[in-house]
Amino acid sequence: MSKTLLESIIFLTITLLCHSLLFAAEAKQAAEWDKILEAAKKEGKIVIAIPPAAALRKEMEIAIRQKLGLEAELVPNPAPRNASRIAAEQKAGVRYFDAFIVGTGTAIGLAHDAMLEPLESFFVLPEVKDPKQWWGGHIWEDNLRTNRFLYSFLADVSTHGIWYNTTLAKPEDFRSFDDYLNPKWKNKIGFSDPRVPSSGQSIWSFMWDVKGEEFLRKLVQQDLFLTRDLRQLTDALAKGKVTTAFGIGRSQADPFVSAGLPLKPVPAPKEGLPASNSFGVVGIVKSPPHPNAAKAFINWFLSREGQQWYSKLMENGTRRLDVDTQWLNDLGVTAAKDVLTIQDYHRLRNHLEDKYTKVRVPAGKFAETIIK
Repeated sequence: MSKTLLESIIFLTITLLCHSLLFAAEAKQAAEWDKILEAAKKEGKIVIAIPPAAALRKEMEIAIRQKLGLEAELVPNPAPRNASRIAAEQKAGVRYFDAFIVGTGTAIGLAHDAMLEPLESFFVLPEVKDPKQWWGGHIWEDNLRTNRFLYSFLADVSTHGIWYNTTLAKPEDFRSFDDYLNPKWKNKIGFSDPRVPSSGQSIWSFMWDVKGEEFLRKLVQQDLFLTRDLRQLTDALAKGKVTTAFGIGRSQADPFVSAGLPLKPVPAPKEGLPASNSFGVVGIVKSPPHPNAAKAFINWFLSREGQQWYSKLMENGTRRLDVDTQWLNDLGVTAAKDVLTIQDYHRLRNHLEDKYTKVRVPAGKFAETIIK
């Protein structure tokens, strides 16, 4: 037998062996996934705390039923309210919620108080477990801890967190944060309460960081219309009770825009806006009552299919590299992975636990001292 022929036989043998091992591994993973789905269907349902977005509640119930064969009980509330309820129930030994979707910071306390499951232990599907499928690799909201409980799956260059009523103002009226100090806007500025973790606190803390405390004192002297109810804030803007509002997201504004009401996002001011993960943090509650349903949900939700679905519905940019987000540009939204390096993203973001601790918390405490 010639040396060349022998080498070819060895190469072919190794190739066939590798394919065989790969096929066996994939078959094992498929069997494990089928087993999880079967066990989840026996549990029958899943309970998830979600953001207060009507379209999300409606469409998620349908998606979970179609994709996982489960009934979904969804609890749409502002994230601090859902987090407080989860904490109270955990302390009382009540096991009701399985999972939650929130914005930045809200669930950090739950992680610190050992009320959540280490999330990576719930990852089963290779496409979810593999950090190479995610822009920036795996990014955890609680990034100061060794055991990670909160996964950050969205990343946008900036939020559309500032909106205006087009019958009462023009976009050029707000080219800088300083323009909001104009006396003509007194009693005409709405704000999602920055004293609690919220979209309002996100923008407030960014201004605290780039404009300073004296600017915020002057802004508060404009007699802000404050609320923790984003729908109330959007309604006030649509009805002209305020001219512009901080903290409104697309999920709150879209129903009003679709109804023909005069709402538009304010273009980013010259100072810029922070990179955001919006309602882009997911976690599993400690000892979930439906553990297999929770595992099935988290793997579907963080899969290509699940992220494509959520990104489209919420109009935000997922970090998954295999999901197209270029279409968001037509809406004035830009996914971070489409325009930023991961280094620039980490410089611009005002979320994840490190920034939450150094910027969001002190900015929120400052808000408590000057807002009565």
